[in-house]
Amino acid sequence: MRRAHSMPFGAEIGPEGVRFALWAPTAKRVALVLQGTEKDPGSEHDLPDQGEGWRRVTVPGVRAGAAYGYRIDGDLVVPDPASRFQPEDVSGLSQVVDPAAFAWTDQAWAGRPFEETVIYECHVGTATPEGTYAALAGKLEALRDLGVTAIELLPLADFKGSRNWGYDGVLPYAPDSAYGTPDDLRRLVDRAHSLGLMVFLDVVYNHFGPAGNYLHAYAKTFFTERHQTPWGAGINFDGQTSGQVVRDFFVHNALYWLEEFHVDGLRFDAVHAILDDSEKHFLGELAERIRGACPDRPVHLMLENEANQASWLERDEAGQPRFHSAQWADDTHHGWHILLTGEDAGYYESFSDKPAAHLARSLAEGFAYQGEPFKTLDNHPRGEPSGHLPPSAFVAFLQNHDQVGNRALGERLSHLADPDRLALARAGLLLSPQIPMLWMGEEWSASTPFLFFVDFAPDEALNKAVRDGRRREFKSFAAFADEEKAKTIPDPTAEETFRRSTLDWAEAARSPHREVLADTTALLHLRQREVVPLTKTAWQGGRYSLPRPDVIDVTWAYAGGTLRFVGAFGGEPHDIGQAPGRVIWRSPSVSQDEPGSLILPAWSGVFLKEVV
Repeated sequence: MRRAHSMPFGAEIGPEGVRFALWAPTAKRVALVLQGTEKDPGSEHDLPDQGEGWRRVTVPGVRAGAAYGYRIDGDLVVPDPASRFQPEDVSGLSQVVDPAAFAWTDQAWAGRPFEETVIYECHVGTATPEGTYAALAGKLEALRDLGVTAIELLPLADFKGSRNWGYDGVLPYAPDSAYGTPDDLRRLVDRAHSLGLMVFLDVVYNHFGPAGNYLHAYAKTFFTERHQTPWGAGINFDGQTSGQVVRDFFVHNALYWLEEFHVDGLRFDAVHAILDDSEKHFLGELAERIRGACPDRPVHLMLENEANQASWLERDEAGQPRFHSAQWADDTHHGWHILLTGEDAGYYESFSDKPAAHLARSLAEGFAYQGEPFKTLDNHPRGEPSGHLPPSAFVAFLQNHDQVGNRALGERLSHLADPDRLALARAGLLLSPQIPMLWMGEEWSASTPFLFFVDFAPDEALNKAVRDGRRREFKSFAAFADEEKAKTIPDPTAEETFRRSTLDWAEAARSPHREVLADTTALLHLRQREVVPLTKTAWQGGRYSLPRPDVIDVTWAYAGGTLRFVGAFGGEPHDIGQAPGRVIWRSPSVSQDEPGSLILPAWSGVFLKEVV
């Protein structure tokens, strides 16, 4: 099986040679700089303007492995913005890649329904000591046995330097060489599919990183001052003359990962920062074109969207997503986090007044805020009604790369919360019918932090700006208010900060990590036996109540039956009476009095299932 995605951008191998195409609407002259042809080890070829900003040339005799770039206006040599590989980092020459040269073995892979999804979010560079695609492939069997059904990779787009979370990528088609070659990534996906695992990829379409982006040199209209984002001028998705080319650049990028690398889904980062005044928003066009191009396989599209727009998650009459499959459920996280830690700074403030109620509503209906005033948005309304959506429209988590890594010291939840309370939250996450996601190492309560790290060397000015900015970010927190305390924040530009974030898989075999791993495994296997079969029947609605301010009672109804979660977080024991249904899980502290009444002490819970 051979796979390749054809697109109007970049270098593509054809019968007459390699076609090079660059959109450079604001460049006066463009020349192809080429190394490695059969007849000429080094040459330049003028790219004539073919209208509407396009420059194209086909050069015979060029083979995979040849290096190339574009000379702009007789001076600056830049990489291809649609480069498939950058062996010499973001400022080096691009490499011609023949995607059809890789022999896939997963032709029998048909994907998996979204309801079966259990996501394992991971950063390739710190998931293993080696920090490579190949090393991560060696961990897949263990993840399969854990009960994970999908790995989600933080962004791979080529970034400046040797280490980065991935959100500073500037060449979105080039998987970063720090982790291996494009074929190494293909082998990772191929191996995952052989084990029954899906592969999701996080992609960033709202901004480019601060180093190595050369689009301003030849395509200034790729950006617009009409829209401002946290990273500066917005990407020009709605420009009159360039908007469609910009949209195509990212639509083809999505299709490239789905077709050429055969990934099973994409997570779109911070889509609330994709600003577009077009009649059809880019998010709608993106989903429609992906679903139109992949009609015969399940493709799962996930959003990070602070605006909580339920409209992007609507289902059709058959219960299938019209646009996007799911959204990261921040509200669910915030409710759990406040209950577990008591923290109420920043955006947690909007949930700290009644965290149990916010948690209950988000478990039953998806969003805790569905148009109500949001305190941390100056009381502007946040969200849209979401109670009609199935639980599978929400990806729930107790931790993720942001919620850990954006802390000054990168502490995991297991560093902050009582283990017994965390055990209740873990069951609440993994047995809820929402799509659960684990952050790498969470399955055994890893001791390693996950810190913020970058590498912009040799640009020391940018490195210093990042260091200073990181310390300013936490100046309002009492723990880091003075200069000496701020110095305890790890230097994000230091290699040691990156190294400290690397998982130690050996500790999973040691107590107390071994017991957490066993509990996570048992819960995930219980989920597959008891919860998933229900979620594959027709969704009929969720409801919740608060018998007391510190007790939640949530029921999810399906055509095949109901699932109920009762959780008590404090105060006197709570008697739920003779609850209908079969107990499929309960906290060890939950007692059952005659003739069957369930008594929940503080920080305990029970899941019950009733089959129709």
